[in-house]
Amino acid sequence: MSDESWPDGPIVVGVAWDFSERLVVAAANLAAGLGLHLVCAFVDPASYLTEWEPGGSRTALSLDPAANEETDFPAGELLLRVEAVLGSPGAEWSFRVLNGDVAPALGRLAKSAGASLIIVGGRRPGILAAMDRFLEGSVSAVLVRSQGRPVLIVPGCA
Repeated sequence: MSDESWPDGPIVVGVAWDFSERLVVAAANLAAGLGLHLVCAFVDPASYLTEWEPGGSRTALSLDPAANEETDFPAGELLLRVEAVLGSPGAEWSFRVLNGDVAPALGRLAKSAGASLIIVGGRRPGILAAMDRFLEGSVSAVLVRSQGRPVLIVPGCA
């Protein structure tokens, strides 16, 4: 048996647009029970991430892009819905908006935050959920294969 205690980094929970209240409450209860901060992370499906490009192939991008207030709406609306479940963000929990593919974005956040655990919802029943998994892949399956930290899957909450 190892002498190491449970890591003290925050818990990251992936929160989709149509998140399950059960998922958020379970994550918040676990974080509170372990005395850890909870980071609710939303990966904006309308966004994309430009990964690092090799030197010499950089494209011309604006250093001062125009603000687009319409892109703030989904995340702002989602934050209000999470606040309705958990109360105002503060010492117990915070909210982050990420860009890119869901599983890699959650993995990058977990790594940069030194997260002790990632929590995501598991498979939802139904034909639409099956089509989403077919087209986009399973976030939980990708995380389980790619993470060096524990991944907790809450069934029926994806």
